[in-house]
Amino acid sequence: MNVAQIKTYLATVNFPCDLDQLPSAAYLVGGSVRDALLQRYKIPLDLDFVLPQKAIATAREIASQFNSGFVVLDKTREIARVVFPQGTMDLAQQEGSSLATDLARRDFTINAIAYNIQSQKLVDPWGGLADLNQGILRMVAVKNLEDDPLRLLRAYRQAAQLNFTIEAETRIAIRDRASLLKTIAAERIQAELNYIFTAPQGNKWLAAAIEDGLLEFWLPNTDRVKLKQLDSVAQGIKYCLEFGLKLPELPILAKLATLVSDDPNTAEAELTQLKYARAQIKAVTKTVKYLPQLQQMTNPLSLREQYFWFLEVKEIFPILISRAIATGVPLETIDPLIQRYVNPIDQVAHPKCLVTGNDLIRELNLQPSPVIGQLLTEIQIAQIESKISTPQQAIDFADSILRSLN
Repeated sequence: MNVAQIKTYLATVNFPCDLDQLPSAAYLVGGSVRDALLQRYKIPLDLDFVLPQKAIATAREIASQFNSGFVVLDKTREIARVVFPQGTMDLAQQEGSSLATDLARRDFTINAIAYNIQSQKLVDPWGGLADLNQGILRMVAVKNLEDDPLRLLRAYRQAAQLNFTIEAETRIAIRDRASLLKTIAAERIQAELNYIFTAPQGNKWLAAAIEDGLLEFWLPNTDRVKLKQLDSVAQGIKYCLEFGLKLPELPILAKLATLVSDDPNTAEAELTQLKYARAQIKAVTKTVKYLPQLQQMTNPLSLREQYFWFLEVKEIFPILISRAIATGVPLETIDPLIQRYVNPIDQVAHPKCLVTGNDLIRELNLQPSPVIGQLLTEIQIAQIESKISTPQQAIDFADSILRSLN
């Protein structure tokens, strides 16, 4: 790993401004250097620079010169962002009196490397290059982890994303300080979890984080049985995707449904504490609620039962099926339901009634009331049971129900 790799990486950056025009004392730092050395390309790009002074003023000048977006991220610490269509460039005033002091305050050695674009000089006081070559995450100092305990969980996230290992003493130090994570804002914990859920080695390092006690406060009902299901959930997700069962955030929601409590109310409390969105909480808790029904199913549901079941679970169907596969529900139980779900004209999974409530009111001289909804439900069930197939038959069927009631 060397300067040539960084130059190749930066050559892909098509920012309007010439990076060579930055102040001579500006250094590319942190994850930007790490990713450049690993040739780990991300779109959009995020470049982080430290300057000994005037970081906000420099960022403002660049934004003004190139008519780009400009945001002050932290006025006290002098951090600002220039926003280009291709990505962002953050400029921060170095912490401490020198670059070496700034790098000494960072989390891991691989993130404590700096690069000066003009001099093409690498600064690596903590052996980060060697750790990058060996695929190791090593802390710079225990105090740095304590200064921001989110770094404890971030170690497992970065190991999952980079396919690195956590150096033994670093992992011991993290494990010993796991309780500090309960002091971190829930939104920050959630963000790290979501990164881990979608990382290439996410299951491995999520299990490691839980076994090391890092999520004891946030996901207290996770046990070894649930951890063993993570890889099976991944297989369930793959099975769903092969059938075209797509859903935004499916890996995140399916893994959350694996790790939370088996009690829907307790699961809701856990996800609320982690500040997940209301729609996400609803999706996970409904999955928890309806999974036992699939697990305990010994005989096929009747058409009527399937109709009501799909009404309840259709919006979470891919999550539910992923979890069902992970927990060993037989495919002969699942596949008929999948076939209905993927067929857009299937009347059980995707009902389209022959008539509307207004049709019933007009044709049968009815007043608006809850009876209308009940009639429409019975019409839909009669339709999927092939008892009726035309609008007139639906009207006649509803009329017969009313006559029997009277």
